[in-house]
Amino acid sequence: MEGVLAEALLSQSRDPRALLGALCQGEASAERVETLRFLLQRLEDEEARGGGGAGALPEAAREVAAGYLLPLLRSLRGRPAGGPDPGLPPRHRRRVLRAAGAALRSCARLAGGPQLAAALAEEALRDLLAGWRAPGAEAAVEVLAAVGPCLRPREDGPLLERVARAAVALALGGDGDEAGPAEDAAALVAGRLLPVLVQCGGAALRAVWGGLAAPGTSPGSGRVEEKLLVLSALAEKLLPEPGGDRAHSAREAGPDARRCWRFWRTVQTGLGQADALTRKRARYLLQRAVEVSAELGTDCTCGPLEGNGPSLFWWSEKKKDELLKFWENYILIMETLEGNQIHVIKPVLPKLNNLFEYAVSEENGCWLFHPSWHMCIYKRMFESENKILTKEGVIHFLELYETKILPFSPEFSEFIIGPLMDALSESSLYSRSPGQPIGSCSPLGLKLQKFLVTYISLLPGDIKSNFLLKFIRKMTSRHWCAVPILFLSKALANVPKYKALGVDGLLALRDVIHCTMITHQILLRGAAQCYLLQTAMNLLDVEKVSLSDVSTFLMSLRQEESLGRGTSLWTELCDWLRVNESYFKPSPMCSSIGLHKTSLNAYVKSLIQEYVKSSAWETGENCFLPDWFEAKLVSLMVLLAVDVEGMKTQYSGKQRTENVLRIFLDPLLDVLMKFGTNAYLPLLKTDRCLQLLLKLLNTCRLKGSSAQDDEVFTVLQNFVMSTTESISEFILRRLTMNELNSVSDLDRCHLYLMVLTELINLHLKVGWKRGNPIWRVISLLKNASIQHLQEMDSGQEPTLGSQIQRAVSMAALAMVCEAIDQKPELQLDSLHAGPLESFLSSLQLNQTLQKPHAEEQSSYAHPSECTSVLEESSSSQGWGKIVAQYIHDQWVCLSFLLKKYHTLIPSTGSEIVEPLLPAVQMPIRTLQSALEALTVLSSDQVLPVFHCLKVLVPKLLTSSESLCMESFDMAWKIISSLSNTQLIFWPNLKAFVQFVFDNKILTIAAKIKGQAYFKIKEIMYKIIEMSAIKTGVFNTLISYCCQSWIVSASNVSQGSLSSAKNYSELILEACIFGTVFRRDQSTKREDHYVRICAIKFLCLLDGSNMSHKLFMEDLAIKLLDKDEFVSKSKKRYYVNSLQHRVKNRVWQTLLVLFPRLDQNFLNGIIDRIFQAGFTNNQASIKYFIEWIIILILHKFPQFLPKFWDCFSYGEENLKTSICTFLAVLSHLDVVTQNIPEKNLILKQALIVVLQWCFNHNFSVRLYALVALKKLWTACKVLSVEEFDALTPVIESSLHQVESMHGAGNAKKNWQRIQEHFFFATFHPLKDYCLETIFYILPRLSGLIEDEWITIDKFTRFTDVPLDAGFQWYLSQTQLSKLKPGDWSQQDIGTNLVEADNQAEWTDVQKKIIPWNNRVPDLDLELLFQDRAARLGKSISRLIVVASLIDKPTNLGGLCRTCEVFGASALVVGSLQCISDKQFQHLSVSAEQWLPLVEVKPPHLIDYLQQKKTEGYTIIGVEQTAKSLDLTQYCFPEKSLLLLGNEREGIPANLIQQLDVCVEIPQQGIIRSLNVHVSGALLIWEYTRQQLLLQGDTKP
Repeated sequence: MEGVLAEALLSQSRDPRALLGALCQGEASAERVETLRFLLQRLEDEEARGGGGAGALPEAAREVAAGYLLPLLRSLRGRPAGGPDPGLPPRHRRRVLRAAGAALRSCARLAGGPQLAAALAEEALRDLLAGWRAPGAEAAVEVLAAVGPCLRPREDGPLLERVARAAVALALGGDGDEAGPAEDAAALVAGRLLPVLVQCGGAALRAVWGGLAAPGTSPGSGRVEEKLLVLSALAEKLLPEPGGDRAHSAREAGPDARRCWRFWRTVQTGLGQADALTRKRARYLLQRAVEVSAELGTDCTCGPLEGNGPSLFWWSEKKKDELLKFWENYILIMETLEGNQIHVIKPVLPKLNNLFEYAVSEENGCWLFHPSWHMCIYKRMFESENKILTKEGVIHFLELYETKILPFSPEFSEFIIGPLMDALSESSLYSRSPGQPIGSCSPLGLKLQKFLVTYISLLPGDIKSNFLLKFIRKMTSRHWCAVPILFLSKALANVPKYKALGVDGLLALRDVIHCTMITHQILLRGAAQCYLLQTAMNLLDVEKVSLSDVSTFLMSLRQEESLGRGTSLWTELCDWLRVNESYFKPSPMCSSIGLHKTSLNAYVKSLIQEYVKSSAWETGENCFLPDWFEAKLVSLMVLLAVDVEGMKTQYSGKQRTENVLRIFLDPLLDVLMKFGTNAYLPLLKTDRCLQLLLKLLNTCRLKGSSAQDDEVFTVLQNFVMSTTESISEFILRRLTMNELNSVSDLDRCHLYLMVLTELINLHLKVGWKRGNPIWRVISLLKNASIQHLQEMDSGQEPTLGSQIQRAVSMAALAMVCEAIDQKPELQLDSLHAGPLESFLSSLQLNQTLQKPHAEEQSSYAHPSECTSVLEESSSSQGWGKIVAQYIHDQWVCLSFLLKKYHTLIPSTGSEIVEPLLPAVQMPIRTLQSALEALTVLSSDQVLPVFHCLKVLVPKLLTSSESLCMESFDMAWKIISSLSNTQLIFWPNLKAFVQFVFDNKILTIAAKIKGQAYFKIKEIMYKIIEMSAIKTGVFNTLISYCCQSWIVSASNVSQGSLSSAKNYSELILEACIFGTVFRRDQSTKREDHYVRICAIKFLCLLDGSNMSHKLFMEDLAIKLLDKDEFVSKSKKRYYVNSLQHRVKNRVWQTLLVLFPRLDQNFLNGIIDRIFQAGFTNNQASIKYFIEWIIILILHKFPQFLPKFWDCFSYGEENLKTSICTFLAVLSHLDVVTQNIPEKNLILKQALIVVLQWCFNHNFSVRLYALVALKKLWTACKVLSVEEFDALTPVIESSLHQVESMHGAGNAKKNWQRIQEHFFFATFHPLKDYCLETIFYILPRLSGLIEDEWITIDKFTRFTDVPLDAGFQWYLSQTQLSKLKPGDWSQQDIGTNLVEADNQAEWTDVQKKIIPWNNRVPDLDLELLFQDRAARLGKSISRLIVVASLIDKPTNLGGLCRTCEVFGASALVVGSLQCISDKQFQHLSVSAEQWLPLVEVKPPHLIDYLQQKKTEGYTIIGVEQTAKSLDLTQYCFPEKSLLLLGNEREGIPANLIQQLDVCVEIPQQGIIRSLNVHVSGALLIWEYTRQQLLLQGDTKP
């Protein structure tokens, strides 16, 4: 077309100057400039043939260049690249630039001299050096690309080098940080300029290669995407050209990228990039380099990288076959990984094993290929968006050392610390494998442990320490989840002992505990701490660390979570300290006192001496309480040292323990004995001693159940008791003599009260005596506190000291009340109200402490502490906490009072005129105060209020129901707001449940049936709803209710469960409780214990007790209602869905209840049970229904007539559900066990079964034949003559099925159904027990393992006891020994199993990935090809118009087809369709790679006419009178396919615009194909024809 246009113009005028001048006038449109280009190229061709005007043409060319093209290009420089252009649209501007540049090249050639080209290049280079965002950069690239071929390689060599360096710098994005402009620059420079420059000769090519291979452009410092774009565009010039010797010698001086290690590092980095196109370019370069090496046939080695390892790339003609095999497999694996489809990738993974076999020399065991190539594959798998593929990659890597020993490589270690650990941080990788039982360890966790142990054991000694330190530090470098940290810690703990870690290692381990694990779940965190301690003991080089370092590390472990005294880990630590005691580096503390050889005892002794010794600055009275850290450290090390000393002597006696402890604690005991006599002891010293005393007792007591036999604790207890009088006198003085008068003293008060509580507990253990000093201290403390509180109510202006003393006195009273409440031995007075009770009862509840004035506060503050005390005490928030604690202590005291005198609370709510105990005898006022307190106190201080509510509400529920309901609502509001506060949630929840669900409250609420009754049920369902997201909530509720109902049932013989009957929904919900979680969410939850608690409660009920009987019958009806509700709510449900599990749990519970249900009740529900047999189709549910029907018929044969009626329903209604009843007949021997006359029943059964043996349904026939075989066996045993008439029919039927020929499915299924556990092994009576119901049957019937409840869970759950007479264990049958695989169909999935075991596949799936990814020159004629060209695609001239198509699925499929076959564009009616999910599901991201154009249906005619003017043939895909057969039609290169609407096809008005209609030949009856299928057939036919034409035109 271009040539025709130029020829037409020249035919009108033979004067080039006039013709060119005419074209250079007017507006510079794209069409005008393109026409000028066509004409100049035509003149250039004629000049080359010698037909042009020798004088006029060069001059005319110079005039066009200087007078028109250069001004035009300068005018286009006004806009920076990538910036807004107020004039031309971007695409239009680019067309003008391209056309002007091509015209300028023709002008330079026609001008006849190189000067013009050089001048133009110099001017464009200046613009290029200004940067991509400078004006004129884009135009400069076009000019340089145009005039570059006109430059002389030798004379203009320096200019070419400067242009090449500037172009490379621009292409690599060196001038800016913004990705958008850099990508534009790289694409344009790589696609237009650089290919031109490298054609100009050696100087430019060397400059380009020098810029690409320069050290400053290593992969880590530049943009790899841009660099790979340039390298792939210039691949043919940067790699040697295969050919003869002459060609080789001519190119010998040129660059060879294969020999540059930076080139290969760039390729490797590109293989692991997130961008798919970048990975494709990297694979292309690798493929091309391998192909060139094979074709050249010469040896090649990449330059050195580092060390003595192999080169990144090498080639040897002697090993050509091995090398080709290696790289062929390598590229195949990398290509396959692009698919992200595990079923495609898995068969290719064995080839990865082969890569390692090729890569390691069998002779000397060293690497032949650089291991970084293998790491690229794993990195690609680890970073895949498909988590299954990531897991496969991680497991494959961890299995490397199971079958092979790989040489050491720094690359491996860096890869493990980097990408592998990043991948291991994903928690979902550690999920259990399908079929793996709950509680078993993660397969990946086990493989990680084995890998790390093997790898570290193979590391050289000098590298092992550094690797382990980096590994541990990596665990602190990011926020890890709990599960990965647990398995990494476990793997480290199993590493063989080696002196690898020093102080830095200990610090790294401590950082893991402090920083990484601080927010982890408690149990997982505790386990990880244990493993990290074992890691430290195994890997620590004790000669590099001191005992001080070790003790600081041990303090990072939480003793209540991991390092508890008496645990196996504590014993292991003691043994480790004993063995290494003499090897530790001297501690600074020991060195300071002259000890050069460190022993544990000496270190601990010095530690205590230093701790007890008071410093010179410890003289201030108003100073803050010391931090507890040092006390914890000293107590921990003391007890460790004592236990280590006990290990040294095999038979350590009490005397030795006492001596050791005496040596350690003498400094502490000396100070404690002075507490009562020395009034001038420094305050901080007393604080520190009391802190250490508390921590010693707490740490020592953590031994648990064996604490009573612990010699250390006994000795420590005796030591402490010897100081009781001194300590208690000191505490009494401090609490009662107004010595606590600052805000900081409140913490000190708390310390004193904790010590006093510990002393009380110690004395109670050894026996309480009246003369005990504690007795006197408590009595004095109580009286003094009451006196203080009474004196301060005198109405005087409060001061800071008086208010602090008031808070201290109330806290002391609260401690006394708690001690008396928990220890009845401490009852100081009789039940008659004494001074304490009278004072507490008349106390003004919720009374706050008035905030003192700042002036008064300052008078109590020490000068050095004045500012801090003022700041703290004057803070509203700080004083608010003091007031809240004061109110909390009031309610602690009141709770004690209400519990003691609960019998005095009036139940009518009427007020007593002159009450002796107002708080007790005026309950309404007290309850109102309690509600007020709930609004004031913080959530961690409401426990005593809940305890008071538990006493008050039962008394007032009848008379003041609304007030009680308000207390329910307010308490629940507090609980629901605490759902994420773990530490205080559970105690509050327990107190809340004990309050709201107290048996008295439940009984009264059910009796009056008022609003409170429904409010309690509402709260019950809210708790159940909360338990779905917070495990253990329902456990608290059901456990408390069941225990309270059991107690009430044992106390009252009749009517004892009347309360429980009104709340049977609670037991119902507990019996069916359990949330369904995804596999990646599933953890070891305690949901089973809700059901276990309910089931054990039901097992305790007595069927002879009327209240029990009514409760069970009510529950059974509710269970059947629940089953029917689930069936109606969802007709179809899947195996292991929530509906399936709920129904399964319903029938399990009914089976448990069955023995206690009598005939009268069963008569009312038997029809519903039979109906359930017809409506349930899941295997596990059918087994339970069949089982319960068998048990009912066995116990009550009177129901047999109703059972026979089940076979009388219409066959169309029965379908395969009749199999349930046929399965029951197979156990007729159990049903008739207690019936003397069996003949009639057997006869009836045979008649029924024979009818179903000839059913058209195969499954029904199988069940009937099994039943027939078992029935006939029973008849033979009885030898009944009246059955002789049936003998021929029965015998022939059974013989026929037994002697089936062949190995088809019919015979296999007959064999399997006979071996099925329900027919072959299961015995309905002998197997009736909890284990069969809740574990064996669910396991054998294919239920997910979350539903298996083992019998040991029932035994471990002791909150609810079980009746000793109940059947617990399985009888002597083989049922428990069976496995699901014993009877399940094994022919399903056999091929998949074989696939996994296949060592290496001979052929695997491989997606077509075109290697043509050079950046092509952009076509000027199709504007919408720009994007496709940018992506590096090979595109055709085919346009597919789908504007008439409505359905997103058809459009999505067409989009994918067009992209696969390289169509230039897809035209749609609206671009909004690409956001449709159905479109995206079918297109699989093809819209990102294919130019999409929006043309609405009303504008189609204009669009088609425009395309006709551009030379396109408009082809309609439609059956018309003149349509051509597709097999006979030859597609033009420029084709446009118009597809019709799904229903109406192509409208008549558009058919008139078509050049031709093409139809697809059909052989069938249906007259049309789907529009997507039709379009795909034509697109493929067009592509096929174009490929054939391209093949014919190749030389």
